[in-house]
This record gives sequence, structure tokens and C-alpha cells, in this order.
Amino acid sequence: MDGLPLQLPLHTTPTIQQTLKSAIDCVGIGLHSGRRVRLALLPAPAGSGIVFRRTDLDRDIPADFRHVTDTRLCTLLGLAEEPAVRVGTVEHVMAALSGAGVHNAVVALDGPEVPILDGSADGFLFLIDCAGIVAQDEMAASIEVLRRVRVADGDAFAELRPSAFGLDMALSIAFDAAAIGRQALTLRLTPETFRGELARARTFTLAGEVEQLRAAGLALGGSLDNAVVVDGARVLNRGGLRMADEFVRHKLLDAVGDLALAGAPLRGRFVAHRSGHALNNRLLRALFADTANWRLAPPPLAAVPGRQIAAAA
Repeated sequence: MDGLPLQLPLHTTPTIQQTLKSAIDCVGIGLHSGRRVRLALLPAPAGSGIVFRRTDLDRDIPADFRHVTDTRLCTLLGLAEEPAVRVGTVEHVMAALSGAGVHNAVVALDGPEVPILDGSADGFLFLIDCAGIVAQDEMAASIEVLRRVRVADGDAFAELRPSAFGLDMALSIAFDAAAIGRQALTLRLTPETFRGELARARTFTLAGEVEQLRAAGLALGGSLDNAVVVDGARVLNRGGLRMADEFVRHKLLDAVGDLALAGAPLRGRFVAHRSGHALNNRLLRALFADTANWRLAPPPLAAVPGRQIAAAA
């Protein structure tokens, strides 16, 4: 940003950084590894962001799109120089932290994958509610999208566009399976909409792909307790769906978690069709590839008439 002075729009609402009030933990199974993992959510200092800590390796991985090393059926963070230091399936806990408005936290694990819990973000939101959220003594900046950025793969695409308010999201999906078909959802992301519209939507898969996934060393911990399984027009889970369009809601939940790896809340409009973890990560890389695409909006408390603040690169 070259130290240029920025003036925030006067409608900007002041935002305080937040962290967890206390530590809380749980134990679960990794969806792909099948391994039992203990996860703890811990408070963190203002300005530290979200950090994944492998307690068994005594190593930290910042929750940053540049640390995404794999996007096959999940988002995996790792250190390129140390391949053993990795954490898989981070998208649901990242979505919960972002959706709840938590800016700073440590996600500590004693294994290589975040527990899948029930396949949604609801369990992580429950943990956050139990721990509580506390305001910190620094204002929160946001990343403002200045011009349209788009990535595509065939007829699938994802893009970010400028928007004056927060993060607006619009996503559509299309599957051959009759139980899914075509679905679309549009919403403005807030703690209320995340909790009410997205948090309970579970991950899903097609019955015909389960054995292929397991043969490839994936979905080893998957079951009807932590994923929706579709066979043509049938949903195989005994309780059926939690909502008729649970599939697109979960895809949008995934997008919330993937976009949270930007490092600060986005101010823009996310529009996508058939997007997944790979395209979501490519979109962030494309956004930050050119400084003309974005700017770091200074802490909103400085946005008073006539006052400016220099942005740090």
C-alpha cells in the first residue's frame, strides 16, 4: 500500500478485535485420517490472528492462504519446508471462528487433522459459546476489495467484487444426483446469519465415491454420523436433511472458512458457481497477487470526518 493515506467511508462501523474468554477443548475423529484428535481453542493476544498449533510437534502454522498445501476434499495447511507439520480439514473451525467474530485464537491439536465432529460448524460454534468471547484493546482492520477478481475451472468459477458493507455471498451448485440437483443461496455474512443459516449444514458425499475415497486414503473417519451421504435421489442418513438446501449451505460454510484465511475480514461480494476449496484458495491468491485489487482498511475508529491514517503494507 506504499504508505498512502486512506480515508474510510463514514458509514464504517467501528469493530473491536475479539478473542475467547477462556480455553475449551474436545476430542473427535479426523474425517480423512480416521485418527482420534484432541482439539483446544485458546485465547490469543490482539493482533496475533488465528494460529494452528501442533502440540505433538511443538510447531505453529498461521491460518493464512499462503500456507494452504492441499485442497483435495478439504483445506490443509502446512509448512512447505517441513512437510510433516500440517493440519487438515481446517475449514469448519475457521468458519466458526470467523462467523462468530473471533479475530485472535490458538487452535491446538495433538494430531494432523481437525476433528470432524458432526460434519458441520455447529460443534465448534458450541465450543466458542461455552468459552465466551471477549473484546480486546485494539481495533480490527478489514481487507477491502477494490476491483473484481475472478478465477475459473471449466464452468466453475469464484470471484470477489467491491462492496460497501461487510461480506456479501452468493453461491450456486449443480450435481447430477437428484437429491442435490441445482441449489443457490445468497446472504450477508454476520454472526447472526452464520449461526442461523450456515453453521448446522453438514459436509456431504456421494455413495458411489466412498470406496474410491477410502482407497485413496481419504474419508477414513467418515460415517453417517458426520456426513450426509447421497445415493441418486436418496439421502441415506436416517434423520434425512437438516434443511432442504443443506448442500449449498455447507458449500457456503466451506467458503466462509476458506476466505477467513485472508488474514482479516473481507469487505466485498463473493460470487461463485460450483466453487470448492481449490478455487476458493486460488481466488485469495489472485486477490493478493496485485495490490491494485485490495487495500487494508485501517481500524474503523480512525474513520472520523477529516481524519486519515496511513496504511501499512
